[in-house]
This record gives sequence, C-alpha cells and structure tokens, in this order.
Amino acid sequence: MNEKIETDAPAKDPLHGITLEALLTELVEVYGWEKLGRLIDIRCFNNDPSMKSSLKFLRKTPWARKQVEDLYIDLKATQQLAKNP
Repeated sequence: MNEKIETDAPAKDPLHGITLEALLTELVEVYGWEKLGRLIDIRCFNNDPSMKSSLKFLRKTPWARKQVEDLYIDLKATQQLAKNP
C-alpha cells in the first residue's frame, strides 16, 4: 500500500541548490550594500556591512533570512521576465 509516487516535474522550491552565501553575493552584486539596506532594513546591511556578519545574522534570524530569500526570488523572476518578454 505504500507506493512511491515519482514525478518528472521539477522541484517547486526556487531556492533549491542555492546556498545562502551565493544568494547574498548575487544580491550584493546587483543592488550593493546601500540599496540592499534600504530594501531590507537590518543593521548588518546598514552599519559596516560584510558578508561574514550578514551570513551569521541571517543564519540565526529566520524572519530576516525569509526577507532576503523573497527578495532573491523577486530578482530572479524579474530577470526571467526581462529575458523572455
């Protein structure tokens, strides 16, 4: 009765296989720390920002990580729309 259902559909998680460091690196490359700090108002983006301190904070703070992940998903959706109008 325990049948395993396999599908050929791709994973629904748009963040699958993307590390937090890779995600944050791309956001910083696209927006820069200053704009990122305006988009997501957290201290580690606004006061002497660094990759190390930001990653440490985001790994310990689920609500902030969620905001960063959501911004990344929006960025990717925008890039996809620009690529395929």
